[in-house]
Amino acid sequence: MNRIKLKLLLVLGTAFLSLGSYTYGAEKINVVTTTTDLADLVKVVGGERVKVISLSKGNQDPHFVEPKPSMVLELKKADMLVKIGMDLDMWVDGLIAAARNSKIIYGAKGYVDASVGIERLEVPKEKIDGSMGDIHIYGNPHYQTDPASARPMTKNILDGLCRISPQNCQYFKDNRQKYLKKLDEKIDTWTTMMTEFKGSNIVTYHNSWPYFARRFGLNVVEHIEPKPGIPPSPAHLSKLIKVMREKEVKVILIEPYFPLKGCKMVAEKTGAKILIFPPSVGGVKEAGTFLELFDYNINQLVKALAE
Repeated sequence: MNRIKLKLLLVLGTAFLSLGSYTYGAEKINVVTTTTDLADLVKVVGGERVKVISLSKGNQDPHFVEPKPSMVLELKKADMLVKIGMDLDMWVDGLIAAARNSKIIYGAKGYVDASVGIERLEVPKEKIDGSMGDIHIYGNPHYQTDPASARPMTKNILDGLCRISPQNCQYFKDNRQKYLKKLDEKIDTWTTMMTEFKGSNIVTYHNSWPYFARRFGLNVVEHIEPKPGIPPSPAHLSKLIKVMREKEVKVILIEPYFPLKGCKMVAEKTGAKILIFPPSVGGVKEAGTFLELFDYNINQLVKALAE
């Protein structure tokens, strides 16, 4: 009888240890991201072994997200935090401090800066002051507008998940490789679609699109904002209209959260078409994933440039 009990205890003990090493804490990894783009890419890499929440919505300006107590609660529960970085989502730093979660502070296993490895554009070389508008000291932070940025972004996410749950690392790697294959195919398709329009002149509301323009060979000749974060004056719009006529600009790109008033006036005077161009997943209902976001934007851009 004692031998039977001993064997039973050994079996139960072995089973318990096996279960403990099967997944991270036998539960999904709680991941909090600052943007919807990051949330989608975490789902891609983490698959069924992560639970993800984005602190912002796709139709919000990622520069200015209003901190809420509910965000602190989410960060308290988080095993991992993923930031855009480059000072775009500085608003989350105070929330991290308030959450007092040692898992997600800078330098911890669960802290992920998705901008690591990004080739940064427009890094200031001169001294920055308030007269220059909303300038970021680490360069233009809108790197996610280039679909190829998903490669380093998912690598940073992968590294974070593997630090937290090394026993599931191969699973995460396999998920990422499958996605990158699909991503590369999509980039080839989008590049082919845009080939005819390489060199086209465009205007954007905010300086959000240099990475997108570089990827697809577009020239951003001006912005509706005279300086980043500064509303346009009548004098600036008058000058802009002249430039757009000279450069034969056909489209104005504007994010869903910026005012349309100035754009409409310029469009009426130049004949350019206004495109609501979401930079984030969920910015419009058709852009439910990172890949769908670029499908939506590029399809509408090609149509407008072809007219």
